[in-house]
Amino acid sequence: MTWRSRNGLELPDLVPAALRRQWVDAGHCPDRDLYSLFREQVAKHPGRTAVVDERGALDYASLDDEVRRLAGALDGFGPADVIGVRLPNGRDAVVAELAVAAVGAVALPFAGGCADAVSLLGRSRASALITDAPAPDGLPWLRAVLPVTARGPRARPVPVDPEAPARILVSSGSEAAPKMVAYSHNAVAGGRGNYLRAVHRGTAVWRDLVLVPLSSAFGSFGAAITLCRFGGTLLLMRRFDAAAALRVVAEHRPTHVFGVPAMLRRMADLVSTEDTSSVRALVSSGDVLPAATLRACREAFGVDVINVYGSSDGVNCHTATPEHGVGTPDPAVTGIRLVEGEICALGPMTPLCHVGAPSPRLPGGWVRTGDEGRFDEDGTLHVLRRRNRVVIRGGYTISPAEVEQALGAHPDLSEVACVPVPDPDLGERLCACVRPKPGRAAPDLAQLTDFLADRQGVTRHKLPEYLLVLPEFPLGRTGKVCLHTLARLAAERHGAAR
Repeated sequence: MTWRSRNGLELPDLVPAALRRQWVDAGHCPDRDLYSLFREQVAKHPGRTAVVDERGALDYASLDDEVRRLAGALDGFGPADVIGVRLPNGRDAVVAELAVAAVGAVALPFAGGCADAVSLLGRSRASALITDAPAPDGLPWLRAVLPVTARGPRARPVPVDPEAPARILVSSGSEAAPKMVAYSHNAVAGGRGNYLRAVHRGTAVWRDLVLVPLSSAFGSFGAAITLCRFGGTLLLMRRFDAAAALRVVAEHRPTHVFGVPAMLRRMADLVSTEDTSSVRALVSSGDVLPAATLRACREAFGVDVINVYGSSDGVNCHTATPEHGVGTPDPAVTGIRLVEGEICALGPMTPLCHVGAPSPRLPGGWVRTGDEGRFDEDGTLHVLRRRNRVVIRGGYTISPAEVEQALGAHPDLSEVACVPVPDPDLGERLCACVRPKPGRAAPDLAQLTDFLADRQGVTRHKLPEYLLVLPEFPLGRTGKVCLHTLARLAAERHGAAR
């Protein structure tokens, strides 16, 4: 099946149709579109709180009224359109995403500056944009830009094929331009929904504090799964701040807190000041979970830390014991196999294709992740490294992740990251970026390399040659530590020394 937009965008499904049908028949996918699933939740519990943000609480019935009025303002747009959503975390972003689903269109939620907006809207040939920011210029396909406050007569929902595209996920932008990956209604509500259900492990009513942007791959479950599939409550913050997040926990009593490791670690450093007894689990994804962060979060919150290995490409494994690997593949989510050491995935959550770019697929629809891994004797997946994240020093290949893992055991450090610094002789040298624990002094470079070599067994050619001590690490739009910014800061600090 190939879906075509009115503006000529083609989204082929690279998974055989027979496999998609098998997953539906097995009960792994609901075979319903997202808005019809949401309407079912509205009918079940109209008075239940759906969203809580800085403006207060909104119940399901009131949320649906807002959704249908915004959908009314989208008159003339429907199942042949891609509609961009550029809004910060909060009820407006939820209303916009569900309004796009109500008219049967494909949602493209994203964040970022004007250059990203032009790239994403242009490559997706989006017909409309819902935003609270100025509209970018130079987009011939864009027919309308709507403020999030736009309202019209209550729209009648438009049913769509559950295997048609529902959502385009946008990567965090580690490449030159963020990649876009198209997901069907079944892949979102089914495969991705099944992993969220397993994460919640029988929780009667979900109350999810989502610290990452709803527009990110990690946060994309918010409206589509917490609300549409399982009738829970979304707790949202416009911007992340560790102290403010802990106050939200104390006041609004979430059962689960979703964040990248840097966010969870910063909360753990301050947790003694607030009541966190409602939290049943912390859910970490979007970046490598350092062993030191895992320990700090368990000690501070006294609950499981569930580590999710996943990406916008459609891979997922999760576990509450991250020290033993990243989990066992769940056939209701996605199967995983190794091809020449590379992790590949195929299952109910597998996306249709990449948008406007070749999809990294093997025959039969298997997604190539670019990660190297291994299975242990119990069938648990271990991620070894990212194939393209290496530092080349004079012909030696260094894995920053390996050095970061060793650095994470240092008792005086709260956050660590390793980045390359360009070198005219050797090509690159490794710089260790560190944030000391509150009240602790950071070790100097000699002390750090002695610790790595003598205590952690890191070989000499892998040791950092530069050190950058920071009071706080820079975060990107999705809340992950921004390695690009760290690399720039390291080059600026140490470039003159060469």
